[in-house]
Amino acid sequence: MPSSHAATVRPTVSGVRRGAIQRWSLTLIPTAREAPNDAETPSHILLHRAGFIRQVGAGIYDYLPLAWRTINKVAAIVREEMDAAGASEMLMPALEPLELFAGTKRDVDYGDNLFRLTDRKGRESALAPTHEEVITELMRTAVTSYKQLPLNLYQIQTKFRDEARPRAGLLRCREFLMKDAYSFHLGVEGAGGLNDAYDAMYRAYTNIFTRCGLDFSAVEADSGPIGGSASHEFMVNCVSGEDTILKCPASGYAANVEKCEIGERAWSWGDAGTTPLTTHHTPGMPGIDAVASRLGVTPAGMLKTIVFKVVGAVGGRALTPDDPAWILATVRGDHDVNEGKVKTASGMVVTLAPEAEARLAGFAIGYVSPRAASAPIKGMNGLCKALLLVDPDATGSGPWATGSDKHDHHDTGFSWRREMAGALDAARVADIRNAMAGDPSPRAKGATLVTGRGIEVGHIFKLGSKYSDAMGFTVLGPDQQKKSVIMGCYGIGVSRTMAACVEMSHDENGIIWPTALAPYHVLITLLKPDDATHVEHAQRIAGELSAAGVDVLMDDRDERPGVKFKDADLIGIPIRLTLGEKGLAQGGVEFKTRKDTGKGELVPIAEVVAKCIDVLNG
Repeated sequence: MPSSHAATVRPTVSGVRRGAIQRWSLTLIPTAREAPNDAETPSHILLHRAGFIRQVGAGIYDYLPLAWRTINKVAAIVREEMDAAGASEMLMPALEPLELFAGTKRDVDYGDNLFRLTDRKGRESALAPTHEEVITELMRTAVTSYKQLPLNLYQIQTKFRDEARPRAGLLRCREFLMKDAYSFHLGVEGAGGLNDAYDAMYRAYTNIFTRCGLDFSAVEADSGPIGGSASHEFMVNCVSGEDTILKCPASGYAANVEKCEIGERAWSWGDAGTTPLTTHHTPGMPGIDAVASRLGVTPAGMLKTIVFKVVGAVGGRALTPDDPAWILATVRGDHDVNEGKVKTASGMVVTLAPEAEARLAGFAIGYVSPRAASAPIKGMNGLCKALLLVDPDATGSGPWATGSDKHDHHDTGFSWRREMAGALDAARVADIRNAMAGDPSPRAKGATLVTGRGIEVGHIFKLGSKYSDAMGFTVLGPDQQKKSVIMGCYGIGVSRTMAACVEMSHDENGIIWPTALAPYHVLITLLKPDDATHVEHAQRIAGELSAAGVDVLMDDRDERPGVKFKDADLIGIPIRLTLGEKGLAQGGVEFKTRKDTGKGELVPIAEVVAKCIDVLNG
């Protein structure tokens, strides 16, 4: 069974393929000394310069032969581990009818990121960003009984997202390769439940990225437009990563900014204070930094209050007149409100309040203070009060600077005890802000969070019944009653994994491929490609390596040694064997790994194949 400890290269036995042998002169590897003008990230620069990719249009790329070999190696590892975890591969269309989104409304969630088109008969379709609706519709018509569950189906398919600013090469494309899998269950707990499948996918993903040779972290994450109750992201750790990860060094806990919890923090409302409340005219200054400068305070000495509109209740229950129509979230001025945490703390499904609606309700957007929660506000059933959520760090005596609930005005000297007298019992103190380095760990008392950078390459979700409820997918349970099917969703960016690997593993000379993802394992560089004896030695070594399962690229170009050596470093093959007149005269070839910054060593021809295999498997 495949595992994270599987050998990368194995001697050929019955049923194990021979390694590939390719000549540089017979394939397309258009190396370049310069990168495109818009290339900023290491992977974009190096994959272009090393002849792996070429841009066709904004966010659209050709995968050239070296890239396609690496992508196929990622896909092969994915398939082995998915199959070992009990999933079955299939293929769904890239084009999906837009009416499939009628129940889920996910076309609204994706907005302009969804590619839409209309055919000659006026039928609307979308280029699939993922396939939740397609697979749910298939299963709805094919599965009717609990006896047919659980099932886990996956595909490796091209996906499409109409990114407004496609950039960073393969890290943010409009067309990309992705593995997406979907599991189906009668329940969450117990044998065959969603939790079992989720744990199996977590293990499979751990195996996949370990076998790929990646330095990665599994972090708790927000579900985003996919939806669901729980999720984890698998992030490649690298300094150029686009996402911030927060970790607890003591417990191993890790999460992205949107999801990271903060440990217990002491708080109190403080005393009434003696600094008088003073109103200041701050025209055209709704932003924290400008106001802080004008008032002579720091952002940490200000309160920032964000207005959210309630659009539903957690758990799907219907809203009642007793529910708040608005939520005010107050954090310190140098902190950022976290919408997901506002949802958790309030028990409400929320969205950032549309400015026009909020102003109509009576909020002075940009100048809102916590006092607005106790003022009469227009709600779903006449006038109401907003629910006030306060982060622990935003409590205390102050004195605080805050909005005045009046356009172009701010106050200094705000005191919770004095200005909110009689209203504090209705306020809730909760973790509602983004975590940051130095915050207390939520998993280890006394430890603090540290930050890192990462690139998302995989994401797993517990979807629950979101899609089955929306699309009417039920099965008969053991009691012959209809029950909504419980789902999970599991994605891996296949082309993105290749790019993330380059971000993680490169130097000033080029890419440094881990053995598992290298397009070829060994590069044989012929310094005299027109010398029959040299060619004969190269072919014999290549043949023996191939028989041992090693993929070999032979650089037989009529180029100067310096050009060949620079290209070898640029494309990043793990081992370079150089056949030159001086070495062969001594009965050996120069052996050098890509990671080695010094000179190579002369290895006897009879021993070089065994050394290659030992190093590749090391």
